[in-house]
Amino acid sequence: MKTGIHPTWNHQATVTCGCGNTFKTGSVKDTIVVDVCSACHPFYTGKMRFLDTQGRVERFSMKRTAAAQTVRKSKKKSDKKEENPLSLRDMLEQEKKKLVSSKAN
Repeated sequence: MKTGIHPTWNHQATVTCGCGNTFKTGSVKDTIVVDVCSACHPFYTGKMRFLDTQGRVERFSMKRTAAAQTVRKSKKKSDKKEENPLSLRDMLEQEKKKLVSSKAN
């Protein structure tokens, strides 16, 4: 292994959960902050409680509505472009009419 490129390993890194539980583990960082741990996760505790830290559901719904609005705007732009799509035959006929009318004048 190359020397000097690997991070230092902390054997006593402190993990702090949103519920207040703390425990030690090994990590590259000194302190780690998590939202859910084994002391408060519904799978481990058997209690079904709703975990919404920092309004994550609201943030997700806001992102979703913003994305839907941008999709609507892009659809409106593309609809305007497709109002009068001409085929090659139609374009050639228009050019022929222009040539005939210019020769007549």
